[in-house]
Amino acid sequence: MCQIIVLLCLTAIASATDLSEYQTLQEVKKPIIPILKQTFDQHHEGYQYSYETGNGIHAQETGFIKNKGDKKNEILVQQGTITYHDEHGHPITLSYIADEHGFQPQGAHLPTPPPIPEEIQKALQHVQQQEQYEEVEGLQDYGHAETQEYE
Repeated sequence: MCQIIVLLCLTAIASATDLSEYQTLQEVKKPIIPILKQTFDQHHEGYQYSYETGNGIHAQETGFIKNKGDKKNEILVQQGTITYHDEHGHPITLSYIADEHGFQPQGAHLPTPPPIPEEIQKALQHVQQQEQYEEVEGLQDYGHAETQEYE
């Protein structure tokens, strides 16, 4: 008996739900954004492509194999740019390269690290100067272990 009451309550709740939001979502149609221009060229030296869309996106990329023939050290190098507009209509341009050093994006919209404090810059310069001095003098660092002479 209790199960029948619960089932009737759930049926009543489901039938009372407002479906206008669901119908609105069905009625909203996103515009189809055309591709205005598109190129792709693949050859033995690499590839390049570009495209332009109806909503102002422009992209281009080139790629090639670095160290071709050296199977152990072959690397795909890709570089390109993409430009689009943000929600305020401002153009955003992202340039990038991807190689043995990873993906390296650049753009005015990307966050930048804070400046290195002056004290740390001085310490880094001191360490670098010390390393250069040790190279010139032929000194080597063995963990600052004390050396003992034996006769």
